[in-house]
Parts: sequence; C-alpha cells; structure tokens
Amino acid sequence: MPPKFAANISLLWPELPYLDRFEAAAEAGFQAVEILFPYDIAAKETKRALIANGLELVLMNAPPPNYTGGSRGFAAEPEQVERFRKDIVRAYRFAESLGAGCLHVMAGTAEGEAAFETFAQNLAWAANRAPDDLMLTIEPLNPQAMPGYFLNDYELAAQILAAVDAPNVGLQYDCYHAQMIHGDAVAVFDRYKPLIRHIQIGDAPDRSAPGTGSIDFAALFDRIAASAYQGWVSAEYHPGGRTEDTLGWMAQAK
Repeated sequence: MPPKFAANISLLWPELPYLDRFEAAAEAGFQAVEILFPYDIAAKETKRALIANGLELVLMNAPPPNYTGGSRGFAAEPEQVERFRKDIVRAYRFAESLGAGCLHVMAGTAEGEAAFETFAQNLAWAANRAPDDLMLTIEPLNPQAMPGYFLNDYELAAQILAAVDAPNVGLQYDCYHAQMIHGDAVAVFDRYKPLIRHIQIGDAPDRSAPGTGSIDFAALFDRIAASAYQGWVSAEYHPGGRTEDTLGWMAQAK
C-alpha cells in the first residue's frame, strides 16, 4: 500500500511559531506529525493543537532536553543510568498526555562493550515500564551529524534489538542517516525492514527535501509500499525555503 506521510514540525515550517505549524501541516495534507522535543510547551497546549487540526502525534524523542549543556541522550552512558530511569518516566508522562505512538530513545555519546550493555539494559528496563501501545525506537545517527554518538551503525542497532528482545522496542529507520552511514539507503531498508517500526525521510548529504540529493526515493517508496510496513513515513528535513514548495515528493509517492 502507498506510504502514509507525517510531518516533522520541529524542522518543517521553521518560519512559523510552534503552535501555528500544526495548522500548516494539516493544510498541506498531513494527518500526523512528529515533534522532536515537545517538553518546553505545556502538554495541554500541544494536545489542543493536535485535536484542533485533526492530527495524530506519531513520534517524539527522549530524554527531555539537557539544559546543563550535556549530550542529547544518554541511554548508553554507564554513568547516567540513574538519570535515564528518572528522565524516561518524565518522557512517558508527556507521551501519554499527547497520545504519542513512538518514543525515540537516544543513546548519547559512548563507546565499547559497557555502552552496549548499558543501552540494552536501559532499553529492557524501559520496555518493561512503558505505557501500553507506546513503541520505543532506536535510531542510528551518522557520525558527520552526531560525532561520537554510540548508535552509529544499523548492524549495531540490530544487535542491540536482539539483546533486548522486547516486542515494544524496534528500529527507527531514517533514510538520510542510512545513506550517510552505509551509502545506499534503499539497501539498508531492504536488509533491516523486519525490524523497522518508524520511518523518517530526508535527502543526503544535507537532510534536504526528498529529490534534491543522492537517495533514490522512487525506489525507496516502492520498497516501502511493497513491504509489510504499515506505520507512518515522517518528513524530517530542512526545507531551505517555503515548506509548501518542497512537497512535490508526496504526490510522486502515491
């Protein structure tokens, strides 16, 4: 079946105030959105904007922002286990309030076997305490965009998911990162599609709009449509101008 698209309103419509982006997404034809870090705005305000525009929240990130200047995420950092367990509970409260479908658990900056074990153990702990119907996801990020990030390879992600072995923990596939890490986003999708629970799209090498870089989106959309994947495909890219002028790829994907 053709992909169903969501809009990442943390990146799209950057010229608009946060709460106005929901209406812009609905007017552009999206039925769902994702928000990277919704914690700065009262959950009731975001919920009101979702309801008013008939939108579903399909994904948000965890943990909440670190205002002390630390790394974005720390689920793989051995010295941060206690903090992770406190912060993931706060993220769960937001996710439940907003009806989020997926919660992306960020690994942070780490390396080695201790980081692997910490990430797997934290994910297992979080999975056992997650709200019903909330999918936890992990996403490999490329070293150019996130130097030092622990989860920087799709095979590593597969190994972690195997170690956790929980039905509510899966892979978040971002074709931009897949292309930057492995050189062929379509091949990465083909190899790891049984693990994928959420998809994000943006072109490489600059996370620009689909069709402006090196990724074969015609092939990728065909593969998604032919697969068993039934989740959302979220547009997560820098529009570089009016977002409405970059949405031609939506029609081409149908």
